[in-house]
Amino acid sequence: SETIVWKNVQVIKVSPDSPQKPVRFMALKQGMKVIVPTPRLKDGFLLLDPKTVPVNRYEFASTIKGAFVYGKKVKVKDLPEIDLVVVGSVAVNLFGERIGKGGGYSEIEWALVYEEGKVGEGTPVATTVHDIQVLEERFETKAYDLIVDWIITPTRIIKTKPLKEKPKGIYWQMLSSQKIQEISILFEKWKNRFHDQMV
Repeated sequence: SETIVWKNVQVIKVSPDSPQKPVRFMALKQGMKVIVPTPRLKDGFLLLDPKTVPVNRYEFASTIKGAFVYGKKVKVKDLPEIDLVVVGSVAVNLFGERIGKGGGYSEIEWALVYEEGKVGEGTPVATTVHDIQVLEERFETKAYDLIVDWIITPTRIIKTKPLKEKPKGIYWQMLSSQKIQEISILFEKWKNRFHDQMV
């Protein structure tokens, strides 16, 4: 069972994609607060508190539509500390290297919460995939790529053997100006940082 991964987890951040809906649903049922990044981070982060969601609406609240209804928009600095991060992956290997959908949102979400001290090097990251998505081969990774500690498939739970550390915040030099401008919370942070350097 997944208990080994979620033992003592009170706050979980789960990607907004539909394959992770069962994770969001199970987390709410188990009394965890669930942080859901809005798609493409357009509206920042939503916080779902199982205490404020009617039990018979947990399943709906675990959809992205329902998260907008029952979740509260929360600034990154006001989020609670995160005990576990769950991301989707197109493919993952036993070293915890993953291939995402290519938008880099899992990495940007991690960087934003890392900068505010909501996650750290020791915060476990898990990915939920089908067995066929677990590969033997190594992937080329960059400094900002998120490394996973656990792979959860329908048939097994795998503890990875990472060869590199998780990213430590935002690597501005690796972000395109287009990406920074696309994501308002990133743009605000960039402006403040630039302003602080000028003062």
